[in-house]
Amino acid sequence: MNFEAIDLNRLRQELVRLEDTIIFALIERAQFARNSDIYVASDKLPFENYCGSFSTTFCTRSSVPTVRRYTSPDEYPFTAPLPAPILPPMDFPKILMPNDINLNEQLKAIYINDIVPMICRDGDDGNYGSSATKDVEALQILSRRIHIGKFVAEAKFNDPKEHDEYVRLIKAKDRDGIMALLTNKAVEDKLLRRLKRKALVYGQEIEDEEPSTTINGKPANGHAAADNHAVALNPPHLRIPLDVVSNMYERFVIPLTKEVEVEYLLRRLDVPDFKPLASFK
Repeated sequence: MNFEAIDLNRLRQELVRLEDTIIFALIERAQFARNSDIYVASDKLPFENYCGSFSTTFCTRSSVPTVRRYTSPDEYPFTAPLPAPILPPMDFPKILMPNDINLNEQLKAIYINDIVPMICRDGDDGNYGSSATKDVEALQILSRRIHIGKFVAEAKFNDPKEHDEYVRLIKAKDRDGIMALLTNKAVEDKLLRRLKRKALVYGQEIEDEEPSTTINGKPANGHAAADNHAVALNPPHLRIPLDVVSNMYERFVIPLTKEVEVEYLLRRLDVPDFKPLASFK
């Protein structure tokens, strides 16, 4: 992400791009069984000098932190302490007010208890390492998507048309008022419709012949099919259920992103002399 200039349109473009990455990450995880044993401490998967689940151990011992991933202002770790990066630090412009907002524990619990069961078949196929690898990839991109909410909040706070109202609500500690002001239901509805279309297109197993796509027995293009719950596909075979991505966004991703925004805005006046070293449009 470009940290030199921030505006809501640019942030929305970044979020749209992340949709593709998230869908493909879920498709990659869905090829393996749920493999529940990797998420709990078990004698079945012991580790020397470590007491915890395979998944947690995998995150802890991953080499990702050593290549300074979590020094970027839009990346947040799932474990601590982190190993020191082996690459020299980068100088990022100060865009966000200093804060310690990190919803990754909450995200991880939702991912294990709700998202994985939505996309993976029940059972144990023994692919623990592959499953954990895909889990880490999916969690990292979901975390990034959710915590970009801080940049969205900063951009909204700096919007001259709404700045004074945000200041008033923050001073009043009006959480519900802030949530109402930052919510754009039309944008959220458009997002959910777009995700259904993308899930239909990206989730297909492409056959040698053009698949026949119908709605109520009549030919339909992919856009109409994804928006209609009466979709009948013959084939293609979907690698993840059609509505799983939009449901995940509606139930978890959008609410967590807005929770990040509200938490950031509630603290925005705690550092009154903070001024972002980036332009906001």
